Amino acid sequence: MKIRQVKCKTALSSSSLPGLDYSLNPYRGCQHACAYCYVPNVLRIKRESWGDFVDVKVNIPSILSKELKKKKRGVVGISTVTDPYQPIEKKYKLTRYCLEQLLLNDFPICVQTKSSLVLRDMDLISKFSDSEVMVSIGTLRDKEREILEVNSSPISERLNVLKECSNVGVKTSVFFGPIYPTIAKEDILQIIDTFLDCRVSEIMIDRLNLKPGVWDSIKECLFSNHKLYMVFSEKIHGNSKYYNNIREEIIRVGEKRRIKIIDAF
Repeated sequence: MKIRQVKCKTALSSSSLPGLDYSLNPYRGCQHACAYCYVPNVLRIKRESWGDFVDVKVNIPSILSKELKKKKRGVVGISTVTDPYQPIEKKYKLTRYCLEQLLLNDFPICVQTKSSLVLRDMDLISKFSDSEVMVSIGTLRDKEREILEVNSSPISERLNVLKECSNVGVKTSVFFGPIYPTIAKEDILQIIDTFLDCRVSEIMIDRLNLKPGVWDSIKECLFSNHKLYMVFSEKIHGNSKYYNNIREEIIRVGEKRRIKIIDAF
């Protein structure tokens, strides 16, 4: 893993994502290196190098402090093209330092992560007048998570994040995506109920998006697990109705359970 300390010129970028006005990414690159991630396509980074480097924007807290004095108040998404709580955050604490600046100006925040490290900063996040923690979960089967998201927090820890955030009054949501192709229609009720047990306020759903190179990365990870590879391949390439059927079932269950479903398909 190549760690580079760099300096940035800007901290906040305008965001077109639903519910966000700005995006804040303290790092470029991500140690989680999830096989299905399409951020390399967005940032035009060679896929084979994704997960092998992280650029640490060492001056981003000070740049953010200056920008917040001039920017119109709006929701800041932390982060949109990297995980703000990837392992290197333990050392550099850039996300925490940025949270301190945002709290001073009380900008609304939405933190998206798949790391239990976010609990370290509950002392700050819980003080915002408007804060949300969205946890990414694509499956409840941790053995599958270990294959495609090997460097990320276990599913049990992510569910605990949701519970702990709720316990201190922080709004929580789940990014249920990318939905693993191993999930059957019959699994949806139990999955939604699991999220509801964690007291989430809403669930955003998304399919597995096969940007250029993504399927090759997935195949490489599934090389030694023929059974799992066949399921992924059949659902993604051989069943054009799979994701539509899953989406319809999630919306049906969401209505039944009276939980807000945000459709990102």
